[in-house]
Amino acid sequence: MDDHTEADFVQLLRGADLRVTRPRLAVLRAVRSHPHADTASVLAAVRSEEPTVSHQAVYDVLGALADHGIVRRIQPAGSVARYELRVGDNHHHVVCRSCGTVADVDCAVGHRPCLDASDDHGFVIDEAEVTYWGLCPACAARTAGSAPQPDRP
Repeated sequence: MDDHTEADFVQLLRGADLRVTRPRLAVLRAVRSHPHADTASVLAAVRSEEPTVSHQAVYDVLGALADHGIVRRIQPAGSVARYELRVGDNHHHVVCRSCGTVADVDCAVGHRPCLDASDDHGFVIDEAEVTYWGLCPACAARTAGSAPQPDRP
C-alpha cells in the first residue's frame, strides 16, 4: 500500500493548483488503498465514504488528477483504464492474462528510458513503457492443478 498521508494529498492538490475537495481526497484515498483499480472500483470505494458522489464526479476527478500528474492512468491492452499513485519513476507493470491482476515492476535497467530503441526514427525518447504478461501465482497454481494428468500404466 502507498504511504501518502492526507497532508500529502492536500499538498499535491494545492501544488497542482487544484482545490482541495472531499471528492478529490476520497478518490486519492481510494487509489491509495486499491492500486491499479479501475474506475468502477474507485467509485465503489469513494461511495463507501462519500455516498452522494456521482459517477461523473469520480471520472472528472480521476481525469484532473491524471492530467496534473498526481495519479497515473494505465490501460493494458484489452483492459479498462486503471489508476495508481506511483508516478514519475518510469516503472512498468505485469498483468495476469487470466484474472487481470496488475502489479508494479521496477525499471528494467534503473535509468530512463529503461530500454534503448533499436531505431529511434529521430525521436528524442524520454520514456519506455513495458507491460509483462503471464499468470499471477494464484492463476498459475489453479492452471497447474487442473492440468491433465498423464495416464498411468
